Amino acid sequence: MTTKTTTTTTKATTTTTTASSTSSSGAKGTPVGFAAGTTGGAGGVTVTPTTTAELLGYLSDSTKRIIILTKIFDFTSYYGTTSGTACKLWTCTNGYSPQMTINNSVGQCDGQTLYSVTYYTSGSSKALTVNSNKSIIGKGSSAGIKGIGLDLTNVSNVIIQNIQITDINAQYVWGGDAINLAGASKVWIDHNYIARVGRQFIVSHYDPNTAITISNNYFDGQSSYSASCNGHHYWAFLFLGEADQITMMQNHIYYTSGESHVVVLMLVRGYTGSYSQQVHIVNNYYDSIAGHAIDAEANSHVLAEGNYFKAVTTPDTGSSAGGSEYFVQTVADASTCSSYMSRVCEWNRMDSATGTVASRLDTAVLSSVGALSAVKGLKPMGVADVPAYVVANAGVGIVN
Repeated sequence: MTTKTTTTTTKATTTTTTASSTSSSGAKGTPVGFAAGTTGGAGGVTVTPTTTAELLGYLSDSTKRIIILTKIFDFTSYYGTTSGTACKLWTCTNGYSPQMTINNSVGQCDGQTLYSVTYYTSGSSKALTVNSNKSIIGKGSSAGIKGIGLDLTNVSNVIIQNIQITDINAQYVWGGDAINLAGASKVWIDHNYIARVGRQFIVSHYDPNTAITISNNYFDGQSSYSASCNGHHYWAFLFLGEADQITMMQNHIYYTSGESHVVVLMLVRGYTGSYSQQVHIVNNYYDSIAGHAIDAEANSHVLAEGNYFKAVTTPDTGSSAGGSEYFVQTVADASTCSSYMSRVCEWNRMDSATGTVASRLDTAVLSSVGALSAVKGLKPMGVADVPAYVVANAGVGIVN
């Protein structure tokens, strides 16, 4: 397994945020990509909560704030427990304990044997409401929230930097997501550590989520409750918004997995109406993925460039997923970008332990995604530098 280092590096690149100075938002650096211009709580009141009640109030009120976290706020039992039923959709025979699935209106447990269970209400039906114009900034490497996720619904101008979000009913599918986006705009999620959640690290719901940048995060999929019986978390990202615009950049995505119909790492599921998603996946390090990496489904437009795939079973599910994608693999692929973006693209690299990718070269993606200033103005780092750079710089304790 990869050992995560937290050594600060000062290596400069045109795509990383600048970590040498604190901006007026309270964050280190400024966002690039779709979230460029996001300022969070800049110009507002700086507060340092000491209790869970204070944190709840600061996050949800209408006051512009820079919220400084100096410790882990544990919400695991804050809302008590819920008694219900769950089913066992997976069985492991090698010593792993797979997740159970909470029986809810989704219907995954229909026709299955049901078991009585008790789980924490935090995560499963409660999240921390985040209002507009907030900067949530962790200090050091041990600040954040435990047992519950963040809900950003119909809000704008939010920065989440250098915090941990962990341990959200990890043994239960539908136990909780780390970050929910629904009708959100101007959101920068940067330099965070997310691990041991019940379902998604980040999910965007049906309302459009625009001007979103997810950068420099460490998404740790190591799990004691492995649905695929191999220690890998079964879920990771689900982008559903009807007109999402998302930059996914310089993240370390580690030890997730998946099987057949279940998308594990990057499901971009375009809305089935007349809208389409625009997603730029650039300079991410996909590390030890025992399943799918990118699933571009119907009505999604995905540009994937400069990503490094190490020991990834299926880096891309291909055209059968139904979406539109430009996945750069050759010099010719990269050169084609210049006709649409005024720059060449950076090619993706797969190591010898990674599966192959069929040609995914829909130039309509370069017209719809590549032509946007947030994409063509972002110059990726060379793919050969991605593993070392991302391992050294993604996650908490690097900035702030």
